[in-house]
Amino acid sequence: MSDYYSRVAQAADWLRDRIGEPPAVGIVLGSGLGDFADELQDGTTTPYGDIPNWPPSAVVGHAGKLVVGTLEGQRLAALAGRAHFYEGHDMRTSTFGTRVLGLLGVRTLILTNAAGGIDPAFTSGTLMVIDDHLNLMGTNPLVGPNDERFGSRFPDMSEAYSRRLRDLADQAARESGVKLAHGVYAAIHGPSYETPAEIRYLRTIGANAVGMSTAPETIVARHMGMEVLGISCITNAAAGVADSPLAHDEVMEVAKRVRVEFSRLLRAIIARL
Repeated sequence: MSDYYSRVAQAADWLRDRIGEPPAVGIVLGSGLGDFADELQDGTTTPYGDIPNWPPSAVVGHAGKLVVGTLEGQRLAALAGRAHFYEGHDMRTSTFGTRVLGLLGVRTLILTNAAGGIDPAFTSGTLMVIDDHLNLMGTNPLVGPNDERFGSRFPDMSEAYSRRLRDLADQAARESGVKLAHGVYAAIHGPSYETPAEIRYLRTIGANAVGMSTAPETIVARHMGMEVLGISCITNAAAGVADSPLAHDEVMEVAKRVRVEFSRLLRAIIARL
């Protein structure tokens, strides 16, 4: 584990020498949502491939770059794309970027994703604040020896997603005219989409949306003492909720359609941090 810490620290040190003032806020941008990173002012853009030890993001819709700049008076680090567990990375690799943000000084982390809607009330394009999650990936990024330099062995997860930030998001949504839902996010392994039977199971155990990311990053962020806000863009109805088959192209198209509304909400939230 000490070697892992060294790799994370090396990436953080390399970035610290290049980005100037360190960011206090981090945001991870999910499938089709990465254009928000281009809105940062006076931004320093670094492709993931240039950062020591940083894992690549090979999924369509993930630009694979880190942008550090200023927005709404906040110093912000935006990750346009993430490495997913389903790509074959282990959990420590897929949460590497979150660890680096923590070492850079990020104390508030906004995690976004594209998700399937389990709740039949959710329409395509609904933005959902994550109130809690179900980690159904079959493992946990904290498995193995614990390095106290990151955090304590048994981090509390009773408020994985900050109530303060969720309330702030509701206020920002009201004042910016964006409709915002709330719900529980189920994180599954992927990469195949869920079967209708699996969706019925997820609905039974309390999930409102389903995706293939976010939960590991939240666990790691809480392990490092960061405050977390999660926002899902519901890009499609999950299997069995609607009759149409699921396709990644649809995910990208819906994310593109709600880009303006999504950006307005994020700006309003960031301005209130």
